Amino acid sequence: MTQDELLKKREQVLLKLMEDPMYQPMRLQDIAVFLDVPKSKRKDLESALDALVREGRIRVSKNGKYGKSESQEKEGVFAANAKGFGFVRIPGEENDVFIPRDKTRGALQGDTVRILIPRGQQLERREGRVLEIVARGVSRLVGYYRRENRSGVVLPDNTRFAADVVIPAGASLGAQTGEKVLVEITAYPKERGEDLEGRVLERLGKASAVGVDLTSIVRSFEIPDTFSEECLAEAVRAERQGTEELSGEVPGRRDLRALCTVTIDGEDSKDLDDAISLTELENGNVQLGVHIADVSEYVKEGGPLDREALNRGTSVYLPDRVIPMLPVELSNGICSLNEGEDRFALSCLMEFTAEGELVHSEICESVIRSDCRLTYTTVNQIITNHEPELCEHYAEFVPMLERMDVLARQLRALRSERGYIDFDFPESKVILSPSGKPIEIRAYERNEATRLIEDFMLAANETVAKTYCLKHLPFVYRVHEAPTPEKLQLLKTFVMNFGLNLKLKNGEVTPREIQKLLLRVEGTEAEDLVSRMALRTMTQASYSVDCIGHFGLASRYYTHFTSPIRRYPDLQIHRIIKEDLRRGLSEKRKEHYRAILSGVSDRASQTERRAQECERDAVKYKKCEYMEGHINEIYEGIISGVTRYGIYVELKNTVDGMIRVSELRDDHYQYNEEKAELVGEFTKKRYRLGEPLRVRVTGADRLIRTVDFLPEPPLPSADED
Repeated sequence: MTQDELLKKREQVLLKLMEDPMYQPMRLQDIAVFLDVPKSKRKDLESALDALVREGRIRVSKNGKYGKSESQEKEGVFAANAKGFGFVRIPGEENDVFIPRDKTRGALQGDTVRILIPRGQQLERREGRVLEIVARGVSRLVGYYRRENRSGVVLPDNTRFAADVVIPAGASLGAQTGEKVLVEITAYPKERGEDLEGRVLERLGKASAVGVDLTSIVRSFEIPDTFSEECLAEAVRAERQGTEELSGEVPGRRDLRALCTVTIDGEDSKDLDDAISLTELENGNVQLGVHIADVSEYVKEGGPLDREALNRGTSVYLPDRVIPMLPVELSNGICSLNEGEDRFALSCLMEFTAEGELVHSEICESVIRSDCRLTYTTVNQIITNHEPELCEHYAEFVPMLERMDVLARQLRALRSERGYIDFDFPESKVILSPSGKPIEIRAYERNEATRLIEDFMLAANETVAKTYCLKHLPFVYRVHEAPTPEKLQLLKTFVMNFGLNLKLKNGEVTPREIQKLLLRVEGTEAEDLVSRMALRTMTQASYSVDCIGHFGLASRYYTHFTSPIRRYPDLQIHRIIKEDLRRGLSEKRKEHYRAILSGVSDRASQTERRAQECERDAVKYKKCEYMEGHINEIYEGIISGVTRYGIYVELKNTVDGMIRVSELRDDHYQYNEEKAELVGEFTKKRYRLGEPLRVRVTGADRLIRTVDFLPEPPLPSADED
């Protein structure tokens, strides 16, 4: 046993002694007698006690008695800052613990650490020190390779990693200076400031080469972007099998090829996994058909494709590429509902009254044929602007599209009545040149065509969820819990500044109350501000085997049924539905699904968050790259966040950046958390969440994903002119 291990063992014995409820503070000699430590070893005992005192884990009184410390020990995940300090997030606690630069003990981003927190601190401003690194959080990272003599050094892309990675001779795979590489860490530093050691696993290419920037981001999130030969072979076999089956009779499936059916997607979409139809019934009602590609027909449970799809969890959409959950032979081929081609589907057929009330539904295995591939732009021009040329070109589909528009608006109104919350913040669209450079950033606005598809997919998801929840079969649901009482109280306090009230009952709120709040501020100056605060109050949606409802949609029953090409939970429930339709689930199969679905739900939630973080990081990178070419230009924006450190501003093109408080030289600003504002001590100038602000771009940094602004005076009004 090494000296360090021996010291650690002695410390554990002493801590166990002092944590005993019967223990009373004792002097060194009393502890030695109690533990039967001979005089020759008392110096070692004293060293162990001194080490524990230095760490704050025990205390010593003026008269030399050692006792239990008043500090708390907690375990959590370390989040590093590029400046050397960090924060520890403790499970079940809302407030992080600040760790100063000299008390991190060499902890790195993502490490699980045990920390010591002195008692008597304010909950939201606690400070601690790292006692021990329990588990390392990252074993691989991406960075810039620089050759040094026979060895090399990798500078991590993630600036939160304060240490470089030394690559010994023979471990570089021949990487050259200027390349991006994926490395595996083989040795971690024992103290802050020491380097990591690792080996190169993959050379990604020259840092300046097209696409290497986003490939580096993909690798940093450990998202697989290639398929094994085994998976590709299965995909080819499945495509061949599907083509043969569709060329003949299709027993056991409802033949819906006679229905007028269309797909409506973006112009550049290739994986068309949903189609819709609308049929007028003799009783005056309409039947809406939502037809979803039957991916489960080709991806068999437990096979190579299924295992890979579960591992990926979802497709990932980046500015320059899509990383599919399934190989393109399936996602863009036999599982894509291409125009004029027969395809297997799962169809949700829903009958609605003239007022939009659902009166009957049926789910069936089907074979369909899309009659036309439409785009959001085309359909919006037809149903909103009644564009003559398009209406003439698509004359056979116009009556159905117009009746679909009526139904979609009815469904939207009914959801609104029950309290559906619609946060309509624009998403980003990044336009790249052939060389991968961002040439335009703009808001991706929703229109009536995108809303129509959203309305119909929501209807199908709710119908399927209700059907299987009432059957009490094992299933995967999309769930969204209500906001926490703490966050609701903050929102209530905040909106009181505008003379508004949020009704809480026992610390809880209904979706209807949130919706009423948003309707009250619609069209006012406070709309953006209150909407953003309400959005921050919401919890994150996830997957679960329990049908607990979806708060944001104000829906008692909700699942994800409509995208099995790109989401694993949809694929999983398709299997359950088909088994139930064909022969019903035996007790053995029910037990099988009960055993696996909890793990499927957890994995799907994890991979969804990973994909979202990767997508956001890639878009942020390209936004920063774009803004590098627009330094000193002036933009109109909205204050999207206010903290004690600075003001976040979102431009109309969706780029967001920060004005640091330290750069506001005109006054000394105080932060008011309740009102989410910074107020000048002398000028009384206010920077408030949701208010418009003109800014000048002063800097952009792709590496740390930041854009810096400074405020500009508002333009003079017409009266002032």
